[in-house]
Amino acid sequence: VEALEANGTDRIFCVPGESYLAVLDALHDSPIRTIVCRQEGGAAMMADCEGRLTGKPGICFVTRGPGATNASAGIHIAMQDSVPVILFIGQVASHAKEREAFQEVDYKRFFGDIAKWVVEIDDASRIPEFVTRAFAVATSGRPGPVVISLPEDMLTSVVEAPAALPHTPVETRPGEAELDALEKLLAKAKRPFVILGGTRWDADAVAHMQGIAEAWSLPVGCSFRRQMLFDHLHPNYAGDVGIGINPKLATAIKQADLVLLIGGRMGEMPSSDYTLLKSPYPDQTLVHVHADAGELGRVYRPALAINASPSAFVEGFSKRKSAAAPAWAGETVKLHAAYLDWSTPPETGPGSVQMGPIMNYLEKVLPDDAILTNGAGNYATWV
Repeated sequence: VEALEANGTDRIFCVPGESYLAVLDALHDSPIRTIVCRQEGGAAMMADCEGRLTGKPGICFVTRGPGATNASAGIHIAMQDSVPVILFIGQVASHAKEREAFQEVDYKRFFGDIAKWVVEIDDASRIPEFVTRAFAVATSGRPGPVVISLPEDMLTSVVEAPAALPHTPVETRPGEAELDALEKLLAKAKRPFVILGGTRWDADAVAHMQGIAEAWSLPVGCSFRRQMLFDHLHPNYAGDVGIGINPKLATAIKQADLVLLIGGRMGEMPSSDYTLLKSPYPDQTLVHVHADAGELGRVYRPALAINASPSAFVEGFSKRKSAAAPAWAGETVKLHAAYLDWSTPPETGPGSVQMGPIMNYLEKVLPDDAILTNGAGNYATWV
């Protein structure tokens, strides 16, 4: 708990369980706010939301066995959406491991494909080391979830350990040569398009991106589950690049001669099953900006790969200005008009539940900074 405090944790989500009672006792005396949830999947998804909105790891505690397997849905979401989350799981006592003890699970095998790192702490003196490392892994490169298993006897052992030192984030910045190359590609382009995605954005980065779009008259789309990265009423916004994409927007991306992908991966959903950008060789000139070098060229071969976080990239490129009025400015205006037409809900539709009026009502009464949550299903395309 002290290691969490040292790394700036002020809120955790949990479903209490007897396998980590020692942690619950420590939380009772901690300033960290403990939010008790009804089900582990919900707790993990709340932690995902915390990481998604703040950029800091969302923290979740669950008990062993079914508690951990319930939480796996939230961990899978965090992995696919590149969200920093740290899941702590109570584990059977060390002497009972490898004996198929009650609710025993091998968490390295279970979470191995859906988490960035899975570790079990066997020595209590190493808790500060592993917790701080978890913060580093969860937030570096392509952010994602970390899973830490806590054997019950380890949690109650008495040891002397050094105080945890907070993790210091490392920023990956673009080089001037890369920004020069991008500027040259934009100068040659006739139909560029920008797609925003991923994490490691903040309010300043969103403002820088808006300034870039204005300076270069660029049309901008937001990737699947990343609609918060650009103002939808801004004249440069072209629409959502995800499920139920506007056919006019899909055509514009396919016909673009330059696609600038900032932070995203263009997986199955935003790529419309890999049809907007062909894999591995897109028809468009692709410039891919990503904080994790391992993502550059993994699915698509970019003409220009820039290893940088979205926030560092837009800060750097915001200092570059377009030399003249771009030829594509008129197309940007048309794409925004098409977005407004496509996104205006109809007043009537099939069925007894009229989603159009519901969406119109929510748009009128909700503040601009409202946060909406929704589950899965085709209805989510309305949100």
